[in-house]
Amino acid sequence: MTTRYRVEYALKTHRRDQLIEWIKGLLAVPFVLYSQPTGIFETNGFSITRMSEEAHRRYAEIMRDVEFMIDDHIAHQAESISVPSKLKLLVPPVGTFFTRLPLEAAFKFQDRKRFISSRRFVSPSFNDVRLILNSAQIMAVTTYGTLQLATFDGDVTLYDDGESLEPSSPVIPRMIDLMRKNVKIGIVTAAGYTTADRYYARLHGLLNEIAQSTALTPQQRQNIVIMGGEANYLFEFCETSPHLLAPVPRERWLTAEMASWSDTSIDALLDVAETALRDSIKTLSLPATLMRKDRAVGIIPSDPNVRIPRESLEETVLVVQKILELSVGGRDFNNKVVPFCAFNGGRDVFVDIGDKSWGVSVCQKWFGGGEGKMIRPEETLHVGDQFLSAGSNDFKARSVATTAWIASPAETVELLDELADFMGKKIS
Repeated sequence: MTTRYRVEYALKTHRRDQLIEWIKGLLAVPFVLYSQPTGIFETNGFSITRMSEEAHRRYAEIMRDVEFMIDDHIAHQAESISVPSKLKLLVPPVGTFFTRLPLEAAFKFQDRKRFISSRRFVSPSFNDVRLILNSAQIMAVTTYGTLQLATFDGDVTLYDDGESLEPSSPVIPRMIDLMRKNVKIGIVTAAGYTTADRYYARLHGLLNEIAQSTALTPQQRQNIVIMGGEANYLFEFCETSPHLLAPVPRERWLTAEMASWSDTSIDALLDVAETALRDSIKTLSLPATLMRKDRAVGIIPSDPNVRIPRESLEETVLVVQKILELSVGGRDFNNKVVPFCAFNGGRDVFVDIGDKSWGVSVCQKWFGGGEGKMIRPEETLHVGDQFLSAGSNDFKARSVATTAWIASPAETVELLDELADFMGKKIS
């Protein structure tokens, strides 16, 4: 049993989102009961349209029931009730919700786009549920409040993995439109560059458009920051800089808790991580080279043309993460444990000081108006592609903001169109 548990945990559990899997399981029941895979071949008067309508009704009822369970979970959160909510009992890993989620309305919206109810052979999928949750969250941040801050991951969210945000990207006019509506923008990326030119190389299409746009006021042009290395390097827009970005000294943006992390603790944590990564290179015979930075350590392919197998990258993440969790390395007993993020970047593995939750929090503080004010989680939307429970660096953003889980830059475009639509004006 121990061996099987270890296999199930290492190869499956960390690759799932338990809430999405649970909702998908609920929707599988009416699919089995009402789908008619042979209906088109039969002549007994059966109507495919009738099947679709019945499936739609049942799916919508289930989403409404889940919506009410989330409302109950939020009530337990608000009242700090010690007894867990029904949802928490059914899905123990479920976290905090900052807004209620209109799941029934979101399902109907996605069903009109994806024709989920009309399918006779393919049941509602993980992606169907993921996109329904995205739509529900967008409806929530535009209906129950005002969106103040949108933060984005870089690779696979704004541009393809390893690529750049080129002037032709359809994401750019949509982000400009958000800024024109006075929504602040934070690009919170794992890329840990210490100089503006490296970020300009990745984001030049957007930065040049912001500088040249006649739709933005001078103040609105300042409504964007780049947070690099998860939560380690902040750059603000600067029209007079040759790379349109200027570094912000740490003392201007560190939160009080981040300022308490000592250099000794940071170095100790990175030392432990470096040793674990070296061991993984040796144990798995990885074609990789170790890279140490001031606030991160990782492995990259020795040959840029060689891809390390996904399974080896995930094994490395899980091993390093577990070693760091169990080790006293990185603990300064006069301070709190320094938080870290171990993640699979698709081609590499890195351990960064802090994580996306701290990066988003810095953006909330930076745009909060000063005097300790911060943009609230329910007024913040983080968009990213890595939300699985381990080895995914967007996951922890869920603790400080509402989130949308996308799978490609094209999905980000669709999401921003939905957001613009719900905010009252569709981008042409």
